[in-house]
Amino acid sequence: MGVRVLKAGLHTTVVLCLATTLVHVVLVFFHVAPPNPVSRRYGQQIDAWVYPFFEQNWRLFAPNPDSVNRQILVRTAHTGSGASMRVSPWFDLTALDDAAVEHHAFPSHTAQNLLRRAWTSYVETHGKDDTARSERAVMIQKYVSNIAADRVAEHRGGRTFDFIQLRVVTFPVAPPGAGDRPPTPVENRLLPWWKVTPHGK
Repeated sequence: MGVRVLKAGLHTTVVLCLATTLVHVVLVFFHVAPPNPVSRRYGQQIDAWVYPFFEQNWRLFAPNPDSVNRQILVRTAHTGSGASMRVSPWFDLTALDDAAVEHHAFPSHTAQNLLRRAWTSYVETHGKDDTARSERAVMIQKYVSNIAADRVAEHRGGRTFDFIQLRVVTFPVAPPGAGDRPPTPVENRLLPWWKVTPHGK
C-alpha cells in the first residue's frame, strides 16, 4: 500500500510540474508575441504571471544603447533626537560604477548595468511626476532606493541615516570633435525624500 501511495504521489507531482510548465510557456509566449486577441483580453492576468520574475525583452538580440549620459547622485538625511535633520553632501553613484568598470578587462555586469537598468525601469513605471501607480512601480521604487542606500552605507561605513534622496542629471552625448567643454544638462531631476530602513550603527 505504501508503494502505491508513493507512486500515486509521484505521478501527481509529475503531472502538476508538466501542467505548470505548459501554462508558463503559453503565458510567456503571449507576453512576447505581437498584440493579439488573447493578449488583449487576458493582458492583466498574463502580466500578473510574468512580472516581476519572468520579464522578457529582446535587448540581447537588438540592444538599445543609451543616447544620453546620466549622472545619478544620492544624499542622505538623519533625524536625531531633536527636530532637526542632518543632510549629507551629494554622493556620485555613477562615478562609483565608472570607477569599477574603468581599466577592468572583465568588469562585473552589476557595475555596468544594475544602477542604469534600475533607473530606466523607474522612469518607465513612474513617468515624470514620480508617482507610483501600480504594485510594480512601488517595487521598482523600493529597488532603486535599496541600491542607493546599500551603496552609500558600504562606502560611508558606520554613519546612520534614515532618508535618501536621488538627483539624476542627464547630459547629451557630445558629438565628435566637441572638445573638453562639458555639455549642458538637458534634465536635472530631483526626486522626493524616501524613508529607508536605518543604515549604519
